[in-house]
Amino acid sequence: MQNLYPIFLQSTGVSTDTRTLQTGQLYFALKGPSFNGNLFAKQALENGALAVVVDEPIEGADERFILVDDTLKSLQQLANHHRKQLATPIIALTGSNGKTTTKELIHAVLKSHYRVIATEGNLNNHIGVPLTLLRLKPDTEFAVVEMGANHLGEIALLTEITQPDYGLITNFGKAHLEGFGSLEGVIKGKSELFDYLKAQKGVIFANGDDEKMMIQLDGYPAYTYGLQKNFNFYFEVDTTSDPILLSINGNQLQTKLTGSYNAYNVAAALAIGQYFKIPTQKALSSVENYTPTNNRSQQIQKGDLKITLDAYNANPTSMMAALTAFCKKSGKKVAILGQMNELGAFESEEHKKLASWVANQELTCYWVGRPFQPWVEKAFYFETVQEAVDFFSTQTLSKTHLLIKASRSLALETLIDVLH
Repeated sequence: MQNLYPIFLQSTGVSTDTRTLQTGQLYFALKGPSFNGNLFAKQALENGALAVVVDEPIEGADERFILVDDTLKSLQQLANHHRKQLATPIIALTGSNGKTTTKELIHAVLKSHYRVIATEGNLNNHIGVPLTLLRLKPDTEFAVVEMGANHLGEIALLTEITQPDYGLITNFGKAHLEGFGSLEGVIKGKSELFDYLKAQKGVIFANGDDEKMMIQLDGYPAYTYGLQKNFNFYFEVDTTSDPILLSINGNQLQTKLTGSYNAYNVAAALAIGQYFKIPTQKALSSVENYTPTNNRSQQIQKGDLKITLDAYNANPTSMMAALTAFCKKSGKKVAILGQMNELGAFESEEHKKLASWVANQELTCYWVGRPFQPWVEKAFYFETVQEAVDFFSTQTLSKTHLLIKASRSLALETLIDVLH
C-alpha cells in the first residue's frame, strides 16, 4: 500500500473498465468468471490511464504496471486505507428492500446542508463499495454507502472495508433466500452491520415500529424513528394518500413516492437529517423534490394510463408491499408481474403464495416467467417477456392504473414502449 497510495493520490480516480476509463485514472485489472482485466491493461494505458494494477505478469511491462497478488484485494485495501486517512463520517445502510431509494433520500437530505457523496446507482457490492470510498475527497463532510449482500459474511466484509460510524437497516425480507437459506439467514446476514456498529460503539438508526429490528438491537441504544411519539423522530402518514403524504411536527410533507412502505424510507432520511441538525425546512424540501427514477417506484403517464414502474427488483416481501399499496388505488387496476429470482428451494412455494393472494384481489393480473406457470390462468400467462411485449402491443389500456414489477434480469421495463 505504501507504493500504491501515492500513485492513487496523483490519479484522477479509479477505473475497472477500459470502456469508461478517463484520462489520468488508476486502472484495476479485475477478474471474473467470464472476463480478465489483465488482458486490457495495455489498452488502459493507451486510453490514458496513469498506471495499471495487475495480478498477472504482463509482457513488456514498465514502471506503470503495478503487480500485486490479487487486484480485488488491493482495491479493497486501498479503499480502506484511503477511508482511514480522511476519517470522513460514513453512514452505511443495507436491508432487503428499499436500500437504494433510502440511500437517495438520505443523500438528498444531507446534501442540502453538507458536502456529501453517496453510492452511485447500485454499486453496493465488494467492488462497488471500495469504488465509492475512493471517491472521498478531503472536503467531503459525509459519505452514504449502500451495502448489498446475498449470503452470510458479505456485510461483515463490507463493514470492515468501510468502517462506518453510523448505520441503518431498512428492513428484513424474503430476498436472496437461495444464498441466505432462510429469513433467519437474511436477518443474521443483514445484522452484521449492527454487529460492527455495536462493537465500535457507533450510532444505529432504527425503525422502532419494526419488531424484528428492535430484537436485533438487543438493548443497544438506537436513534429511533416511527409512528410512536416516544421515538427520537416521530411522524404520521396519511394511508389514503397516493403519493405518500406525511405529517412531521405539524408540517405536511407531500412526496412523489407511492406505496405506504416508502414512508419509513422517508422517515429514515429525515431522522438522520434531524440527528445532524439540518434545518427542518431544508430537509422537508429535499424530500418533496426527490423524484424516483431507475425503475424504482417510478411514475409514468402515457395518455390516461398511469404506470407505476417498479421493475428494478422483486422478492416476496417487496412484491406484497407493492401490491398491497397498489390495491388501495381506486378505479381500474392492472398488474404485470414477473418472476422473482434467487429464491432457491423456496421458488415454487413463494410464487404459488403470490398467485393465490392476487386471486383474491380486485385487479387484473398478468404473469411473466416459468415459476408462475403452474399457479395461474393460461390466458394471463407469458413464459417470456417477448411474449408479453407482443401481447400488449395489441392492447389498449385506457383509464387504468398499471403496476409493473419483476426481478431485474427480466428487464420488464421493455414493456413501456409498447403500452398504450
